[in-house]
Amino acid sequence: MKKNQHNKERIFAPVKALTQRFAYGFLVVLAFALMLTGRIDPRFVEGIRVHVTDAVSPIIDVMSRPLDGLAELFATISNIMDARLQNERLQIERDTLLHWRHVAQQLEAQNKELRNLLKFNPDNSPKFISARVIGDAGGAFAHTLLVNAGKKNGVRKGQAVTTGNGLVGRIQEVGSLSARILLITDLNSRIPVIIESTRVRAVLAGNNRLKPRLIHLSPGSIVSPGDKVVTSGHAGAFPPGLPVGEISSTGDLGIQVKAFVDPSRTEYVRVFDFGMTGILPAPEFLQDTNSSVTSNTQ
Repeated sequence: MKKNQHNKERIFAPVKALTQRFAYGFLVVLAFALMLTGRIDPRFVEGIRVHVTDAVSPIIDVMSRPLDGLAELFATISNIMDARLQNERLQIERDTLLHWRHVAQQLEAQNKELRNLLKFNPDNSPKFISARVIGDAGGAFAHTLLVNAGKKNGVRKGQAVTTGNGLVGRIQEVGSLSARILLITDLNSRIPVIIESTRVRAVLAGNNRLKPRLIHLSPGSIVSPGDKVVTSGHAGAFPPGLPVGEISSTGDLGIQVKAFVDPSRTEYVRVFDFGMTGILPAPEFLQDTNSSVTSNTQ
């Protein structure tokens, strides 16, 4: 048996050596012949390529299926891991929300009990009118906006104007179909405010710039950049708590406040009726009465 195997190796060894020696050259000649045939008859080469592709494509399809299965398996495992991590995160958020829900329920019950003890009547929600900004007069001497709502819509002089971000200003002039807003940055604007964290009172003075200043602070008042500024409610101009802006700097230029609302990017506003007339002059009939009383006295 071993002898026969040895004889076969002796017979086929030269053939194997010749095959290995001339295989590379044969492949090069075959490739050159295919290129030359493709130059002479492209349709013939294209037909061969199509037939070879059709013959090999089922094999490629069968071989690619296990790879596709492995890719889907890895994708499924990755999705399961992501879902598990997300589930853990959602459980933590759920526990946190349940805790704050319990706290809110306790505070609600306590608030209701305190209101009953004090016989507290909450203020009615203020009425407001939404209006669109149709023009502006931003210049060196006036910082105002024009809106498409007037007396026919219930707009009155002195009403507060806000957006979702904070205070814009107050109504300065009112027509039948339009009104003009005096911005908090205008030189003529003076608004009583308070620093929310320290309860320091001041007046927000417009300077025709994007950053109005705080004036009339109490001696020794401590303010820091980032402190939030809101309306104080004094002088009957605005209700307390309307967000105005935050302190941006406390340098040589004074205490500057960066407003929460950028007038140049404001498109819609809300005009609130808080029922306050502290910034308005006395009605005309009262002025006439006072003048008549004065003349009679004289």
